[in-house]
Amino acid sequence: MINPIVKTIELADGRTITLETGKLAKQADGSVMLRMGNTMLLATVCAAKDAVPGTDFMPLQVEYKEKFAAFGRFPGGFTKREGRASDYEILTCRLVDRALRPLFPDNYHAEVYVNIVLFSADGVDMPDALAGLAASAALSVSDIPFNGPISEVRVARIDGQFVINPTFAQLEQADMDLMVAATYENIMMVEGEMNEVSEADLLEAMKVAHEAIKVHCKVQMELTEAVGKTVKREYCHEVNGEDLRKAVREACYDKAYAIAASGNKNKHERQEAFEAVCEEFKVQFSEEELEEKAPLIDRYYHDVEKDAMRRSILDEGKRLDGRKTTEIRPIWCEVGSLPGPHGSAIFTRGETQSLTSVTLGTKLDEKIIDDVLVHGKERFLLHYNFPPYSTGEARPQRGVGRREIGHGHLAWRALKGQIPAEYPYVVRVVSDILESNGSSSMATVCAGTLALMDAGVQIKKPVSGIAMGLIKNAGEEKYAVLSDILGDEDHLGDMDFKVTGTRDGITATQMDIKVDGLSYEILERALNQAREGRMHILDKITETIAEPRAELKPHAPRIETMIIPKEFIGAVIGPGGKIIQGMQEDTGAVITIEEIAGVGRIEISGTNKQSIDSAMRMIKAIVAVPEVGEVYQGKVRSIMPYGAFIEFLPGKDGLLHISEIDWKRLETVEEAGIKEGDDIEVKLIDIDPKTGKFKLSRKVLLPRPEKK
Repeated sequence: MINPIVKTIELADGRTITLETGKLAKQADGSVMLRMGNTMLLATVCAAKDAVPGTDFMPLQVEYKEKFAAFGRFPGGFTKREGRASDYEILTCRLVDRALRPLFPDNYHAEVYVNIVLFSADGVDMPDALAGLAASAALSVSDIPFNGPISEVRVARIDGQFVINPTFAQLEQADMDLMVAATYENIMMVEGEMNEVSEADLLEAMKVAHEAIKVHCKVQMELTEAVGKTVKREYCHEVNGEDLRKAVREACYDKAYAIAASGNKNKHERQEAFEAVCEEFKVQFSEEELEEKAPLIDRYYHDVEKDAMRRSILDEGKRLDGRKTTEIRPIWCEVGSLPGPHGSAIFTRGETQSLTSVTLGTKLDEKIIDDVLVHGKERFLLHYNFPPYSTGEARPQRGVGRREIGHGHLAWRALKGQIPAEYPYVVRVVSDILESNGSSSMATVCAGTLALMDAGVQIKKPVSGIAMGLIKNAGEEKYAVLSDILGDEDHLGDMDFKVTGTRDGITATQMDIKVDGLSYEILERALNQAREGRMHILDKITETIAEPRAELKPHAPRIETMIIPKEFIGAVIGPGGKIIQGMQEDTGAVITIEEIAGVGRIEISGTNKQSIDSAMRMIKAIVAVPEVGEVYQGKVRSIMPYGAFIEFLPGKDGLLHISEIDWKRLETVEEAGIKEGDDIEVKLIDIDPKTGKFKLSRKVLLPRPEKK
């Protein structure tokens, strides 16, 4: 008989989360089944006993997978089997990875694999908000060294009230959607979108989330005690030489500090200067000695370089490129850079550059979303590309990586709220990073704003973004908040805090913390300093183009929309799509129709106004209600001995009896010169109340001959 260990977390709204271990996946180093309502996630963790020789980083791999069976669905596609991870699954992996990674010991380099699988769902509770908790719980019941536990929660603001882990339905009403990860003591990661909220509101949301996380962490500590995994495995993944470490510092620190404080604005020249210091130290060793010592020297010199950069900022306020802590690098922008796209822009800030294009499309270009729990269509797309040449690397580009998906998603969140809800076009923004030394995702937000305005997309307000950094040594009160951080300041610093927004508030944020003890006072200062930077960048954007162009580019598609009664949708489409296809062939316009909120919404797009107008006339004719006494321009569809059938409105035929063709008596229809395909003017003279058949007349429109 299996006796699993179960711990329960009571939520403020009466819901519960249970963590169960000891029953499933027992050969993994740690496994926990998390359950909230009918949503169940199994998290497992396995770690290698030893590190791969030469590894000097944390080889952590987080995988999140949703099974279609969890929601009683079949996967799409030909194979009917789960395939590569969706963007949503990759983004969830990143949320968990970014919270866990900083909490492994610095000298622990064994491969660690975290797998989280959604096995059951009810479509009510959102599983992505539970994945971090499940992963941390699995680590907590293992003997893998980990300075946790952590948890992640989603905090939403609904009608002015903060709600922890809202349901799918509740989130639709929220003006703030924030994911927060934290240990019991410190916030580790923040990511989310919001509707132009203030810095104070964002801070308050983080505090509310942290209070909920503390409860989760305490229960995990109890689970660890119950399982008996308070003592973690011993490991020895690094070979060190303290004498060599000391020699590297004594020989290199002053030289590295001088370079760090020199204010050289050229990234490559700084890198070459730093590398030269290390190479100069290596000269004293033979090739045989360097085979053993070179990896250690490189590692120790990296620590020297890091310390020199940080001390230069903390002691003298000197950044690597000579800027003040609040100073933004030089910015230049231009719009209309590319003639082919419907909108384009270049945004350059220091050594970071984005070339961004905008393409406008029709309903046929919508992205179809078919995830396990999320179905629908997306009309605003943003894709971010980061080729190796942007950082001067000589390597091939192999598809889109997780980083590109994550950075593109952040920029998408920053901009999407500024696209009007009823905007008829499907919009695709593509950012290609041509240079990178600093936040390219924030450059994408700025370039995206410029390109959208250049395309004539009537965005509500322009958006800018900035990446903030932090330098704070443990045990010291002194710290420095850095605006518009360089790549090295991100790599060697303690925080990467990206903030985007309009002049009226924040639209998206992403923060990763690498240091313990980050106070809300520091976060508040970072947010306020970020606002000043965002306003400066917005000024540069609006100097280039103050507002969206009034007109679309000449080669952009034109779209008109129509709303028709629901009962006419079938008439517009016709049997087997015959009517709508015929209208598209006749006019050259693209016509799409769908039912929304009990009415039919029609989009008509074309390359010229004439084709759109022709299609609109045809549709108006279809939805028009035939009225007795009205005159119509019809087409002869067939000739019978007793008369002709005339299509006087699309899909509506009436009988023009032989006696109603002319005032004189006719023996055959052909005597009047009428043949199939002719256009003819007729008047609707009656509608049979029983059969609904239409009776037409031509003669009443002709002069009546005088009686002799």
